[in-house]
Amino acid sequence: MLLDGFDLVVVGTVIPTLRTPEEYGLSGSGATTVITVGLIGMMIGALTIGTLTDVVGRRKALIGAVVAFSVFTLLCAFAPNAWTFGALRFLAGLGLGGCLPTAIAMVNEFTRAGRSGRATTTIMTGYHVGAVATAALGIVVIEDLGWRWMFVIGALPALVLVPLMLRHLPESAAYLVAHGRRAEAQEVADRYGLTLEPAAAPVSPGAGETTAGGAAATVRTLFTGGYLRNTLVIGITSFMGLLLVYGLNNWLPTIMREAGYDLGDSLAFLLVLNVGAIVGLVVAGGVADRIGARTAGAIWFASGAVFLALLSIELPTAGLYLMCFLTGCFVFSAQVLVYAFVSANHPPQVRATALGWSAGAGRLGAIVGPVITGALVSAGTAFPWGFYVFAVVGAIGALALTAARRRDHVPA
Repeated sequence: MLLDGFDLVVVGTVIPTLRTPEEYGLSGSGATTVITVGLIGMMIGALTIGTLTDVVGRRKALIGAVVAFSVFTLLCAFAPNAWTFGALRFLAGLGLGGCLPTAIAMVNEFTRAGRSGRATTTIMTGYHVGAVATAALGIVVIEDLGWRWMFVIGALPALVLVPLMLRHLPESAAYLVAHGRRAEAQEVADRYGLTLEPAAAPVSPGAGETTAGGAAATVRTLFTGGYLRNTLVIGITSFMGLLLVYGLNNWLPTIMREAGYDLGDSLAFLLVLNVGAIVGLVVAGGVADRIGARTAGAIWFASGAVFLALLSIELPTAGLYLMCFLTGCFVFSAQVLVYAFVSANHPPQVRATALGWSAGAGRLGAIVGPVITGALVSAGTAFPWGFYVFAVVGAIGALALTAARRRDHVPA
């Protein structure tokens, strides 16, 4: 998840350099394309690898996703032109998109009952720690070593991670049970002190059925019977959640400068937002385990909407930073609580697929958010209307999540 946070920020840190004549000479539309194409790759990766995870297993999917992301990230450092760079960003996005649903599914399946909210928010702190670290890294690396070293450094963790994963990462006991491999599941459960989930009808491909066929059947499950309502509601909520995350990360500093505030270095401003997100995640996990991820998520979306609307009021600089910190606490945590709800409210045979759907729908919002905000900036109306739009989006997310069914209404 730290690598996902790296990817959130890294392109933003190198875009100013890529727009210079000495490098790619990207136009404004070219820079937007480079940003967007990576997000499209992540959306497709979340939908496809998230689904395959329920067929081939958590371990294989996660290791494969990390390898793919790291290899194509490394190749970005050697891209000779903007077209090649964009294509490699798309391919890296495919791998990275599969990391989130697989990682969250696995972590929840190795977590004791009643702690799924805290488990999900804890692992997602890595996302914002990665964003903070990459913003700081950009300050140190780009000017002295050049932008290409950002992608070399982003690929290096795989040299340590992949061997460790191959040696130590077990398969999920819940996945093994769901696929009729209960003896293997019991060995994993005994080793890690887990209680096995109730057995379910195996959903792995049978005789004569391909892996693709098994994946298609798993996807169909989400759009039938008792799952359909939650699938639609979660898609809407995730769309709104990542629209806010990416809209704020890409344009908030620009909006505030348009309002006349002197915020200094935009990378330092990203630091404030993402530090707020880390604090918010720590608090949100405990709250979710007490009152439920659905209720906590709705509260977080609604609170985020309030603070976003308050940002439209002119404040002293210190007050602005405090307000932005609080905005980060609620807005960035809200989407993570959606993942916690999804993980807790789907049985293991479709859990990663449901998380992949949630992440995929969210990535679509991640594409739309910066486009909408960029249009408002171009029109000169981003302040205060950008904040009003964001507040409405947060309110829609809160209302949508309240329409979801809790676990006792979902067939297991």
